[in-house]
Amino acid sequence: MARRIESLFLPGPAGRLEALLEEPSAATGAALLCHPHPQYGGTMHNKVVYRIARGLRHTGHVVLRFNYRGVNLSEGGYAHGDGELEDARAALDILRGRYPGLPLTLAGFSFGARIVLRLACGAANRETGVSRVIAAGLPTAYAGRSNLEGCTIPRVFVQSTRDEYGPVEELRRVVETLPEPKQLILVDAQDHFFAGSLDKLEETIAKLG
Repeated sequence: MARRIESLFLPGPAGRLEALLEEPSAATGAALLCHPHPQYGGTMHNKVVYRIARGLRHTGHVVLRFNYRGVNLSEGGYAHGDGELEDARAALDILRGRYPGLPLTLAGFSFGARIVLRLACGAANRETGVSRVIAAGLPTAYAGRSNLEGCTIPRVFVQSTRDEYGPVEELRRVVETLPEPKQLILVDAQDHFFAGSLDKLEETIAKLG
């Protein structure tokens, strides 16, 4: 699929944010994609994030990836998830302004999955313009899931069958308590990073449309 790739800097709450925008020839949607934990090597070039981006692009989505504050060329420093949430909000506002007529998807991997769920479903800042959330590799052992309880934005959870940070049965119990619409999709993979099944992960994302 023909595409345009633009490296850019976005104005963020703690300074400029390094970003990458990929635009297909005929855009049918726009997606903001958030990367894993910055203190454990997570960047917008993470292999899982890259595959999610490619899967979304195959379905006609403009995809905006960015590095949180303090990562690579992004200014600022790690802010314990709260600052990174505000970075994501700033990036979403820019994406929304740039493509006002396109439905919006929020997607993230691991720590990034937590960020997009907080952004879409947080009680104090629920994003009504978001059409769905794709949360890949969501860790189950973290506090603060109460924001999900009243969230009715469509949520798709994509999890490795051998995710050591989000075991399937633990995640299944969480998802079962959430209101509709929701979906849990399992990818037969070796670990949290979908080792051995990145092609399958990309295919799974593309099939979501």
